[in-house]
Order: sequence, then structure tokens, then C-alpha cells
Amino acid sequence: MIYLVTGGSGFIGSHLIQRLLRNGHSVINVDNFDNFYDYHIKIRNTLESIDQISDFEFSDKETDIRRLATVSHSDQYSLYYQDIRDKKGLEAIFKSHPIDMVIHLAALAGVRPSIENPLDYEEVNVRGTMNLWELCKDFHIKKFICASSSSVYGNNDKIPFAETDNVDNPISPYAATKKCGEILGHVYHKLYHIDILQLRFFTVYGPRQRPDLAIHKFTQLISEGREIPFYGDGNTSRDYTYIDDIIDGIIKSAHYLENHSEVYEILNLGENHVVTLSEMVGTIEKALGMTAIKKNLPMQPGDVTKTNADITKSKALIGYQPDTDFQNGIKKFVEWFLRKRQ
Repeated sequence: MIYLVTGGSGFIGSHLIQRLLRNGHSVINVDNFDNFYDYHIKIRNTLESIDQISDFEFSDKETDIRRLATVSHSDQYSLYYQDIRDKKGLEAIFKSHPIDMVIHLAALAGVRPSIENPLDYEEVNVRGTMNLWELCKDFHIKKFICASSSSVYGNNDKIPFAETDNVDNPISPYAATKKCGEILGHVYHKLYHIDILQLRFFTVYGPRQRPDLAIHKFTQLISEGREIPFYGDGNTSRDYTYIDDIIDGIIKSAHYLENHSEVYEILNLGENHVVTLSEMVGTIEKALGMTAIKKNLPMQPGDVTKTNADITKSKALIGYQPDTDFQNGIKKFVEWFLRKRQ
């Protein structure tokens, strides 16, 4: 199979590409190396994803990324430095490769930044995604996996969250753009018979996690003896999902799409286990053998109070079976973090 993966140099994307390549598939990685965080991290992700151990010498961003595309190129792998908002640039990629399936992970991420820059989120997460569907229509690509988010549930009163729950009340622009992606995906499925799985990810963590996300940020700050921002009373909770379980869910989704037609489904990918903020910090403290210094702060606009995935449908449809409990997942993450810091 030839997969086009958007956002393939990011946290989830680099793990996915690594698994696809090891399984013998070919991959086209499309990533714009956005300034949301240090591009050096994405270069290291890319090299790890293709199992290259390299002392990459950095100079400037444009030169580094174009050199990366050259050194990483092989018969099985291609990297394109490309923004999904640029439809003509994407079209050139679609013309150059016989793509079997698109796995769309690229997005402008973050709940709080989306409140500050909502129009940017619309451009990337809505228009960028539509560009991909338009090209799938034009090039007759019928298989598409799209990353959605647990944020679409907002402050849902029903626990756990099921795919049949009403999601008409998002509380951030980021969540709203992800809901738009689900709605528009259904349009392209109905009009152009593109088979689509929309995967609602629940708070993914693990090695290569973005440094701005809570588990990575807290681990960094605690290890340095610095204050951590502690929002609310510690009772907000998340369904944290270890990266290996998410990748397993994406791979099983791809297998399902390969073998089925006339598909449009939304699936939760989570652990179906809730961890409070206080429990999360305590688990990191135990793994590091250090005590956190907490700076108590009020709840932030756009943050939901709780997430919890009902994964009954995912288990039944694709055989999804997460098996990494939170304590073991944090242990693995902290071990990776300490190795990386050496």
C-alpha cells in the first residue's frame, strides 16, 4: 500500500510512519513544519520514524528541511515540505504518486491558541482538509482516515462519551473545526463515495509528545525543580491514551477501510479510563522520584472538565484493544524523557 500521511513529522504522525514502513508499506509524508513548536523536534521525529540515527547538523530552517527531504528519500519514503492550505502544491504531490489511502493527521492544534487565533484554525483545519478531499475526488482516491478529537464532545454530561452523543456544543474554535471536519467528511462520502473513518483521539501521550502538552511540560518542569501550572482544584480529568494504542487503532482502521466499501464511521480511540489532574501529577512525581511545586491557577477558557471514551464501537468494528495502563505509560514516557535529556 502507498499511504499519504499529513503531519507525518509530528508526534502521532512519526510513530505511524515508523509502523507503516516496518510493515512494508510505502509512505509519502506531507508536513509544513509549522512554527507552533521548534522545528528541530520535527526533524528528529522524522529521522527516528525512518529508523535513521543521524547527527543532523542544523543551520537554518528552510535549508535544514530541504536537506532532510533529500537525506530521508528512498524508494519506500518521500518527504514533502508542504502546507495543506496550498492546494496547487498538494496537487503536484498527488500527480507524482499513485496513492492508495490518505491518513490526515495534520492540524493546527491546541484549544487555548485557537481562542486567540480562530481564523488560522479555520484555514488549516477546515480549508486544508477540504483541499485534501477535493484532490481525493479529482484523483479517484477512495480511502481516507481523518484525525478528529475528543474536544468535539465539549462539556458532555453523559459519561462515557459515545459516538452517538450530541456534539453540537463545542467550547473552543479548535473543537468546532474538528466537528466541521466530521460534517464535511460525510458530504464527500455521500457525493463522491470516499470511504472515511473519523477517529476521535483522546489525549494522546508518550515518547515524542509535543513539549507544550501537559504530561511533557510537567515532566520537564518537575525534573528541573520549577513550578508547574496547576489549573483548578485538581479534579479535572482526562482519558489519557498511550501512543502505541493510538497507532494500533489507526493501523486497524486502515485495514478495515482496505477491506470494506461504502464506509463512513466515527470512532473513539481512548483507553476508557479516567485520570484526574492530581493523579496525573502524582504519577509523574513517582516516576521521576521528585515532588512537584504547584502554582495554583483558575480554570482556563475552552478547557473541558472531563473526557472519557466509550470504545465499544471501536472494539466491535476494528478490533481496537488498548492495553497500556496509565502508570506503565507514564513510566515509559519518563524513561524516554530522561534518555533524551542525556
